[in-house]
Amino acid sequence: MKFKISIIAVLCLLAATVVQSQNTDPEDRRHFIGSTLFVLANLTPDPPQYYQLNYGYRITPKDVLSLEAITWTYKGPLGRPYGPDYDNPESDFPGKVRAFGAGLAYKRFLWKRAYAQIHATAFHQNYLDELNNKIQSGFQLFNTFRLGYQIRIFKGRLFIEPSVAATFWPVNTNLPESFRVEEDKWPNYFLFEPGLHFGVNF
Repeated sequence: MKFKISIIAVLCLLAATVVQSQNTDPEDRRHFIGSTLFVLANLTPDPPQYYQLNYGYRITPKDVLSLEAITWTYKGPLGRPYGPDYDNPESDFPGKVRAFGAGLAYKRFLWKRAYAQIHATAFHQNYLDELNNKIQSGFQLFNTFRLGYQIRIFKGRLFIEPSVAATFWPVNTNLPESFRVEEDKWPNYFLFEPGLHFGVNF
């Protein structure tokens, strides 16, 4: 499923490039709300129930702070790399994780609209068995380092941000033992995660 989402992200990036010529640079719009096109994964046959809402404020033309609210469900270790183990059901948890999080992100524009961004998100995680019964709860600190480019369209009112990210979760507590067995087989980081965020400036 992640592969299909990556394909969707690439197609949207190509579409955004076509309209890039409409860009302006309206620095007077300091606020924005947005999300990520990963929410389109909810249209797949096995949806991750992923929802995200961002609110951001431009402190300066180059510095941006944003708050993020995220919830989603995942069925296996997040550290499984690209390749034969990626999304392999044999290494899934005996159940799933339902996560609810809030995060803070800082973005710095480095050159024109190219940027670097760091995110730190605190997740409350409910561990569910195969019958969707809650086993127990835990905490995860999920960090992201992202490099991307902002494309502004419709006279700067909307933006699209293709990116690539490295993620790392140094804190991941209270997993059930059956979940921990699978989690410990993989690293607590993931590299080259594609992203495609969008938003409305106001």
